[in-house]
Parts: sequence; structure tokens; C-alpha cells
Amino acid sequence: MTLHHSAVVLGDNRNAPARLRQHQQFHQNDKGWIDIAYHVGVDRNGNIYELRTPELAGDTATEYDASGHFLVLCEGDFDQEGVTEAQLNGAAMAFAWAVQNFHIAPQALAGHRDFAATSCPGRNLYAHIANGDLALRVDSLLAAGVVDLQTICGPEAATRVAQIEADG
Repeated sequence: MTLHHSAVVLGDNRNAPARLRQHQQFHQNDKGWIDIAYHVGVDRNGNIYELRTPELAGDTATEYDASGHFLVLCEGDFDQEGVTEAQLNGAAMAFAWAVQNFHIAPQALAGHRDFAATSCPGRNLYAHIANGDLALRVDSLLAAGVVDLQTICGPEAATRVAQIEADG
């Protein structure tokens, strides 16, 4: 399980859906990848976005092979920005779901920088891996029972995205 950041300051959370669409365009059109590189994205308010089906290996612009990794993207530049509690909780939720669904050891949680010469996921986000905080959040969710990431599609999803774009 590998944590990434977009390395671009998000600013207002209302920008998150548009930013994810930009990532997808860049990854597909410029990189030639099948879809956005990551399996799940988390915005500053903890909203979780399904990006690439976990059945497909993720991609990376660095030298490590992302095959077999569950990739979570936190939107923002965490070398410059602080990470919110809501975003940390959203990332923990995504990782706990992956542990349950793919039988991954919780100790497999790492940052992109653990596999490649990069600062990703940024010092402020990576600190939560290094000090064990993110792993504790994952363990707490797992101890509480089944973690269910509910998928919404169609008009309900469009309404939710419109709310995020309007209210953050």
C-alpha cells in the first residue's frame, strides 16, 4: 500500500474534482496510461474518490514498479501544505478497506519515497507514516469492524461532486 501526493497546492477543496480530472487527462493524454495512475484519491475534506480499478496495476512516473501496490493519492503538496485530519482519516479508511479486501498486511503501508528517489508524499504527510500515526488509524478502523467504501454512481455521484465543487 503506497501513499502519494499530487505535489501541487490544492488550495480550496472545491478545486479537488477539477484537479482529479486534470490528473486523468495528463495521465491518459500525455503519459499514455490507461487511466489516472492511482486507485483512490482523498481530498482535504476526506472525500474518497475511486480513480482506477484496483484490478489494474497503478502507474508511476518514477522507477519503481507499482504492480501489486494499492495506490492512494492525497490531493495537495505536502512539502508546502499541512495535511488535514479529515484527509488523514480518509486515507486511513482507504487503506483499511484495502487490507480487508485484498488481504494486505497493515504493515505494508509505505510512502512513494520508500520505493523511489522522490520526496512524495511530501514531508508533512510522510511524517504520519514515519511516526506510525497513519498505521494506528488503519488499525483502529480494522478493530472497529468491516470497512465499507460505499460507491455512488450516476446522478447521485454527480450531485455529490457538485456539492464538493460548491461548498468544498
